[in-house]
Amino acid sequence: MSTPPASFTFTPAGGGRFAVGGAMTFATAAALHSAGLAAFAGTGDPALELDCGGVSSADSAGLAVLVDWLGWARRSGRTLRLHALPPKLLDLARISELDELIAPA
Repeated sequence: MSTPPASFTFTPAGGGRFAVGGAMTFATAAALHSAGLAAFAGTGDPALELDCGGVSSADSAGLAVLVDWLGWARRSGRTLRLHALPPKLLDLARISELDELIAPA
């Protein structure tokens, strides 16, 4: 029996709010990164919010995606607030000394 491929969702919720769900892993990082940047760039809202409560699995590639999105927001003169980060991402951020950068709102 084969394992189904990892998948994610990236859903706009209006008003500069978005939700990510599913896997934030090496298997999904490139596609997730692109989906997020396209969605963020597609809105003119200066303050963006990302609900990560639906993330079911995460690894260092998922953390790298979050860090890059935060950098994109800063370079674009916007803010990106992260909400409901899963414990796995918080642990990875802590051991990578990035916890203050991704500290949830």
